[in-house]
Amino acid sequence: MQDAYSKTGVDSFQEEKSMKRLLGWINQTFPFRETIGKNILPIGFFANVIDLGNHVGVALSMDGVGTKILIAEKAGKFDTIGIDCVAMNVNDLLCLGAEPVSFMDYIAVTKIEPDVIEQLAKGFYEGARQANVNIPGGEMAQVKELLHEGENSIDLVGTALGIIDTDKIITGKQIHPGDKIIGLPSNGIHSNGLTLARKLLLDNPEIPQQEVMLDLLKPTAIYVQHIMAILKKIPIHGMAHITGEGFLNILRLETNALYTIKKLPPVPPIFQTLQKYGEIPNTEMFKIYNMGVGYIVIIDPQDVPLAMQTWKDLNLPAYEIGEVLPYSKPRIEIEPYQIYSEGQGFASFPATHE
Repeated sequence: MQDAYSKTGVDSFQEEKSMKRLLGWINQTFPFRETIGKNILPIGFFANVIDLGNHVGVALSMDGVGTKILIAEKAGKFDTIGIDCVAMNVNDLLCLGAEPVSFMDYIAVTKIEPDVIEQLAKGFYEGARQANVNIPGGEMAQVKELLHEGENSIDLVGTALGIIDTDKIITGKQIHPGDKIIGLPSNGIHSNGLTLARKLLLDNPEIPQQEVMLDLLKPTAIYVQHIMAILKKIPIHGMAHITGEGFLNILRLETNALYTIKKLPPVPPIFQTLQKYGEIPNTEMFKIYNMGVGYIVIIDPQDVPLAMQTWKDLNLPAYEIGEVLPYSKPRIEIEPYQIYSEGQGFASFPATHE
């Protein structure tokens, strides 16, 4: 039986198969640099770190905005997706404990529209301001033959660079039983799961279109100042950016443990609307979407009060959503929804589970 996302034409099975083939070649490039420029982490974490020697590392990430661009085109509103592009990249760098310092963009267009480009630039500027990074350059290409969804079609990709002490990279190895899981709120759907959202919500006569488009275009939250503020005060044991594959991103952390989620902040209405019109089960919603939690931080219980106060001073609500328990392998349990991670997704607990 197909899940909701497969019905939209997104082939997760073929994507996974293709990724294995791609990595079969990409991983063979690692030995090309054995000293300066050596990769420190395996592919599969949120970003990677290049060793420059003397404990200096450069963290790199790359991501795009995806089909959220099609909603911007439909709404004729391009001033927020630049923020998304910055956010998707710098938030990934943060998961390592790296401080983002620079961002570069790639804009592909069917034709040059100065007003659209300026709106994109305003978004880049605002994202850079929030992330405290500069934009030293980028690329813009006219590729009409490659983009055919509409007269003003665009594609947007970015890459971010951060700096980190190679002795202080956070991968989750520091996580231990008893740690607390803190959830930082999302700004809505962010930049993942938009293919499904478009299919379900746009052009639906029961839904006010202008209202839902503006809701879907809310920019991805940027967590740089919030994470950098507590990194200076307390040790962070693990972090996860809740993007594509939803809460399964927690499983990227390098510790065998049970990540038990005991309570969650209020779920933003956009997810309730999606679940209503798509009849999507909780097992799929938590695999696809952030469900109101855009970023997760795992810290020692004694450090929770200081972290919470720091975020409060920055006007960011934060929630203690769970704890880490001993387990033989990485596993997530989301108790309020009675689901747990299994294989490449989530499954429901048996009716007798307590």
